This record gives sequence, C-alpha cells and structure tokens, in this order.
Amino acid sequence: MSRIGNKVITVPAGVEVKQDGDNITVKGPKGELTRTFVPEIKMSQEGNEISFTRPDDSYKALHGTMRANLNNMILGVSQGFTKQLKLVGVGYRAQKQGAKLVLNVGYSHPVEMEAPKGVEFDVPSNTEINISGISKQVVGQFAAVVRAVRAPEPYKGKGIRYVDEVVRRKEGKTGK
Repeated sequence: MSRIGNKVITVPAGVEVKQDGDNITVKGPKGELTRTFVPEIKMSQEGNEISFTRPDDSYKALHGTMRANLNNMILGVSQGFTKQLKLVGVGYRAQKQGAKLVLNVGYSHPVEMEAPKGVEFDVPSNTEINISGISKQVVGQFAAVVRAVRAPEPYKGKGIRYVDEVVRRKEGKTGK
C-alpha cells in the first residue's frame, strides 16, 4: 500500500487544476505548470480534493510519485520554492550583474552563470544566494549546479553549501 499515494491533496483557493488526457495543468497566482502523467493511474477531483488510484500493485511506486509531483506543482504555483546557498571561504563572494550570477570562488577567473527560465536569484550579501521559482525540480537543479562550482571540501570547509547543510570535517595529516 502506497501511503503517500493514498493521501488526499487539498487544493487551496486561487489554484486551478485541469486534466487534459495525460497532461495536468496547474494555474495559480505565481504562474502555470504543466506535466505529463502516467495514464494508468487515475486522478479524480471532487470539489477542492484530489485523489489518485492505481490498477494494481505493480504501479505502487508511480502512485506515490505522481501524487507528490502534483502536490509540489500546487505548492509551487501558490507559494513557490526557495533554496538558500552560503559561500564559505576567504575572498569567496557572489554578485548579481544584470541577469547573471558572478561567483569568485578561488579560481583564476570569475564564474558567470545565467538562471534558467522560471528561476530568479537574489544576492542579499556577498556570501549569500537565494534561488526561487515555482518548479521545485528546476530550482533544486539550478541550486545544485551553483553548488557544484565549488563544492564544500572536508578539511577546511571552504566552498558553496546549502544554508542548512552540515559539512563533515576531517582531521588533517598533522592533526594527531
């Protein structure tokens, strides 16, 4: 039994969910998202509640995945998603230059990046980056790409990390 797939999704006020064959479109105050779902798993909408049913247990994993994807679409168009990154290291800094994110993270050159469509970023200070958008997948992917420019290293802890990330530190060779 899929516990996540059996949960009912409550659609908040101001959000509209439409199904057109295999495509489900969600419109809300922040924007619109469309996604193609598996046709074997049926979606039923009654009032402001949505539930999913599967034909048999062979679709158990997809049942929960489809429900979670639709729930994330509804949360995205109503509230949005945000990832916060922090730069740790002497001389590490970030800047916003027009539509580009410029990172100085210890390389001989600054690294310039452009956000994908539907993603905005903000640099409140030299060492903080806030990435936001309506699609959880796109926001998370862009945050991972920015983090991969200089991932945190285990000896000094320098690099780009998520705000809530804990970097496990290692003892150096002279630490004994």
